[in-house]
Amino acid sequence: MMKVNKVLVPALALAVMSCSKAPSVIEFVTTTETDAWEMCSTAVSAGRANGKEADIQLDTAKVEQTIEGFGSCFNELGALAFILLDEAQKDSVMRELFSPRLGANFTVCRTPVGANDFAREWYSYNETEGDFDMKNFSIETDREMLLPFIKEALRHNPELRIWASPWSPPSWMKHNKHYASRPQHTQEYDNGLPKEREGFEGTDMFIREDAYLNAYAKYFGKYVDAYRQEGVNIFAIMPQNEFNSAQVFPSCCWTAAGLAEFTGRYLGPAMAERNVEVMFGTMERPNEALVDTVLNDSQAAGFVKGVGFQWAGKDALPGIHKRYPGLRLYQTEQECGDGKNDWAGAVYSWNLMRHYLDNGVSVYLYWNTALPEGAPSHWGWRQNSLVTVSQVGDTEMFAYRYTHEYYVLKHVSHYVMPGARKLALEGEYRNVLAFRNPDNSIVVVAGNEDEGDRVVSTAINNHLYRLPLKGNSLSTIIIR
Repeated sequence: MMKVNKVLVPALALAVMSCSKAPSVIEFVTTTETDAWEMCSTAVSAGRANGKEADIQLDTAKVEQTIEGFGSCFNELGALAFILLDEAQKDSVMRELFSPRLGANFTVCRTPVGANDFAREWYSYNETEGDFDMKNFSIETDREMLLPFIKEALRHNPELRIWASPWSPPSWMKHNKHYASRPQHTQEYDNGLPKEREGFEGTDMFIREDAYLNAYAKYFGKYVDAYRQEGVNIFAIMPQNEFNSAQVFPSCCWTAAGLAEFTGRYLGPAMAERNVEVMFGTMERPNEALVDTVLNDSQAAGFVKGVGFQWAGKDALPGIHKRYPGLRLYQTEQECGDGKNDWAGAVYSWNLMRHYLDNGVSVYLYWNTALPEGAPSHWGWRQNSLVTVSQVGDTEMFAYRYTHEYYVLKHVSHYVMPGARKLALEGEYRNVLAFRNPDNSIVVVAGNEDEGDRVVSTAINNHLYRLPLKGNSLSTIIIR
């Protein structure tokens, strides 16, 4: 069963049958629906590889993108979940997630600029209409829940790298003068947006006038400065989450041309003054031309350091990676499920991860770090998370558990270090990811979605390993 209130740390080295001079297998860990993070005692036989007959073939000299890291995102409902735990529980989970080399080993995370769809309610840092000089800018709301959440992560990993993006600008900077882009009028929640003020994909809901664009660049600058004063360094900014999506929660549609103008003439210079990178995104549509528009804009291209993709944007990723092979690519948000946190969702998440990493991303991020079990967002959306927190019976106590999707992410993030190189794959078995770490250890993560157990032969630099994969499992083997 899933482990509750327990930090699991790999400790068992494997017995290995090896041929002369073969590298050693140092760990082999497996997760199934019923048993998470089991250290395997089954011997892995090693011998000389014979030509191209192995199911998986790896040449550690054939490398692909450099990995920057793995992580998740900060939001207020995630902070709320941790508030429900006592100090010992919270420290245990945060240590598991963020302490280097201990558990999930998170090294890169995302945080919102203002409210997102998993905030307690809508807010921005300046709702004073016409305050183009940002005299009334304030991050006071973030000091309540979001910043303590981030600082706790930084306490466990001071080297954690954090980037940020807004879901909506201040409402007075939008044509519809509202935080949402689409009306929601239900018994559970009414966002108050009239139908006649609805926004639409392919339009600029932001007021593209010099005074507003300049003020918004100041807004980002104030945000970066204020967070630095709090001890939180933002290394990169993406100007808009899902800029094509008109949502009932905080959102703002832009055209790619509008974002190119804002990035090239306003945001880029403001961030360059602060040594903060600008990336284009987040891209949630399978439309490569949106990326082309920004990268072909002479002013914007000088500032854009990469592109972030999520949701349907994944279908634009292969073409962009092929046509811009040197472009830095991020996966910015794991698709967040339906709140069931079941094994089927975990298998889907594993295959998403393979798609993104096979198409060049250097960062892979989950969305909800933690949530109260089964709780919907303020706007009525139930989602999955890495950790769930639930009340223990009728008591005032709360317990946490790591979900299936947490272990999917940990199977990669625990072992793959920043600076690792993804390895090119050959052979017929493709349900696998492989990496070469900076210390030259090899990480092979293999899924088996069949009901029955199977053995997968893996050739690494002419050495052959036979990996016993349980049915419906995910396994990681480390070879040094």
